[in-house]
Amino acid sequence: MSLQRELRTQGDFLFKYRSFLPLIILFAGLGVYAYDYHFGKLDLEHSLSRWPIYFGLSLLGLFIRFWAVGYSAENTSGRNTSEGQIADSINTKGPYSLVRHPLYVGNFFMWLGVACITENFWFIIAFICMYWLYYERIMYAEESFMASKFGDAYLDWAAGIPAFVPRFSNYQKNTNTFDFFKIAFKEKAGILNLCLVFFVFEFLFLSLAGSGWEVSKSFWTYPFVISLIYYAIMKLFFKREA
Repeated sequence: MSLQRELRTQGDFLFKYRSFLPLIILFAGLGVYAYDYHFGKLDLEHSLSRWPIYFGLSLLGLFIRFWAVGYSAENTSGRNTSEGQIADSINTKGPYSLVRHPLYVGNFFMWLGVACITENFWFIIAFICMYWLYYERIMYAEESFMASKFGDAYLDWAAGIPAFVPRFSNYQKNTNTFDFFKIAFKEKAGILNLCLVFFVFEFLFLSLAGSGWEVSKSFWTYPFVISLIYYAIMKLFFKREA
């Protein structure tokens, strides 16, 4: 198998199962967090005081996704995991005038915030390397699909837009209307996952601190429960609308 075909095959596979990447980061991060505490490498109280910074980093990634999805054309920029690659047109304005893959830039900051909770330098470096290797193949497969479907129209646009690191001098204002309902439907899982991850880390924190989990001691229980209810409502409403 040629390298191009191998990269495309790997990318298609990883694209289909890309929703599992957060689970890998979560379980690995929890293990590193517990390990560092056990061997005295982590000060829990000082670590907890910096969580708002890490959550802010994750929120930045979530808002980048909101920006890209909210202005995107229909049947593009979706979470079409089970269906495979889908694109009825090329997004070229707004965040797509800065970078070819703004959704993956958003994902990077979302899960970088989670990785930073561990406050383990080598784990954060490992996350960045794993993320790059993982999404490099997905981006390759996605761009191969787009090039085969749209030909020169896609290649001409891609030639002037960086893949991952934004070039702000390229910015072109969005021409589509911002769609809040699209975000409500498509990003419900991302909101839930982010709140769940911080809740799980807080549960581990309280366990390690020896105070035990109680609702009165847990700040992240409330965002998690609210996001879970929101997810359930949107899921039910989406099914009725379908």
